[in-house]
Amino acid sequence: MRTAALGATGVRVTRLAFGAAGIGNLYHPTDDEAAFAAVDAAWDAGIRTFDTAPHYGLGLSERRLGTALRDRPRDAYTLSTKVGRLLEPRPRGGQGDDLAHGFAVPDTHRRVWDFSADGVRRSLHASLERLGVDRVDVALLHDPDDHGDQALREAYPALERLRAEGVVKAIGIGMNQTVLPARFLRETDIDVVLLAGRYTLLEQDGLGDVLPEAAAHRRSVLIGGVFNSGLLTDPKPGARYDYAPAPEPVLDRALRLKAVAARHGVPLRSAALHFPYGHPAVASVLTGARTAEEVRDTLWHLRHPVPAALWDELRTEGLLAPDTPVPAGIAPLGR
Repeated sequence: MRTAALGATGVRVTRLAFGAAGIGNLYHPTDDEAAFAAVDAAWDAGIRTFDTAPHYGLGLSERRLGTALRDRPRDAYTLSTKVGRLLEPRPRGGQGDDLAHGFAVPDTHRRVWDFSADGVRRSLHASLERLGVDRVDVALLHDPDDHGDQALREAYPALERLRAEGVVKAIGIGMNQTVLPARFLRETDIDVVLLAGRYTLLEQDGLGDVLPEAAAHRRSVLIGGVFNSGLLTDPKPGARYDYAPAPEPVLDRALRLKAVAARHGVPLRSAALHFPYGHPAVASVLTGARTAEEVRDTLWHLRHPVPAALWDELRTEGLLAPDTPVPAGIAPLGR
């Protein structure tokens, strides 16, 4: 599988990355066997970039991912996790579940926001223990929407020191908004932004700030949430968008996208997966999977050809701006 560098770090990521929220029981349970099979399928397909976080299943995602990768050569893959939420045990192990945060796991721990320098180091140390590894390659500040000043003042310098010490190789920020990541690109020396849901076939907010800032500073962007919470997998009444039922204008736009894609014999999922690769700052697209079949489905859609005429019609229909970059026919995964 083709790879790309993260900024000037030398860290390489496969053009398709495995997002491990799903194996952390996102929305509904997945058993160990299915989770491990999903990671195995990704590895067999040539995927060598894996992203997780303490937030995902209260550490379940990190534990499962670490177990699934344990027998793989550590230098053969790129591993990313996140900081900003510490997991603290609840008295008596908790009494309910974590579905309020989107994960079908017992609420054995509570999340504590902490973007202090000490919090960053404690979070990373705990992640290494759950993953069962001695290092991660990429550490990202995770969703500091309400903690931007502290993240800039305390968490970022801590990550910068960890990078200088060689504890991590690349640092950055992961969010589903554009304003704060763009500020980090302007004001700090981060290597990468993980931008979720803001540069997709449905909406391209990232073109206004994050992507041009990244290109100007020779940084990299990882794209997550390419299906906008599933709306671009199967747009219909009741479909979700940004974790809530899609508003009617958004659903209508998704249905128009689907109709254009269908006229060119392209599934909407295929067009949505291909789209982000058109921007030169995008190093990789990160997709989640909880089963081996979901991994294989993603690969099938990425191998499905998308003709230039489809992008042309989307522009004609006003569904893409005239200057929106689109893929130039190069296979994202290589041939």
